[in-house]
Amino acid sequence: MGASLEEPRRLGMLALAQEIVRVTDEALWKLGELGQQKKTSEAAGRERPKILVVDDQVLVADTLTEILGNYGFHAVAAYGGETALEIAKKSQPDYLLTDILMPFMNGVELAIAIRKMFPHTRILLFSGQAGITDLLLRAQQQGYEFELVAKPIHPERLVKILRNKK
Repeated sequence: MGASLEEPRRLGMLALAQEIVRVTDEALWKLGELGQQKKTSEAAGRERPKILVVDDQVLVADTLTEILGNYGFHAVAAYGGETALEIAKKSQPDYLLTDILMPFMNGVELAIAIRKMFPHTRILLFSGQAGITDLLLRAQQQGYEFELVAKPIHPERLVKILRNKK
């Protein structure tokens, strides 16, 4: 009687062990696939549009950089105009997304400098503050026009605007 109870238990343990091996093999296969996907996405990352996000508010710049990265951009943050220029010289961004009111070099001055260096970089200014009209008018008088969006902006709307910029 003891042997008859032991047999189903042994068979159950064997079935459980086989299931563990199957699940482990499946998990290893998935890990391999994920590794391949990561390599593929890293290779594709070289082809993703480069965007330079500039805001003197670190949290805003970092958050936008992460969001845009999740939407397929290769996004880099800068926290001021001078730093942004140095980054742009090395990376030649496809897009510039910059706050307007920043210390030392405002976003309009940065946009003009980037436009001079890289005429094909698409530029989008954003601001959550009033008092930027004079800056935009001065740029317009110098022959520069830039699109402006208000902060805060929903990420999907921002991505749509960026992708539609020519």
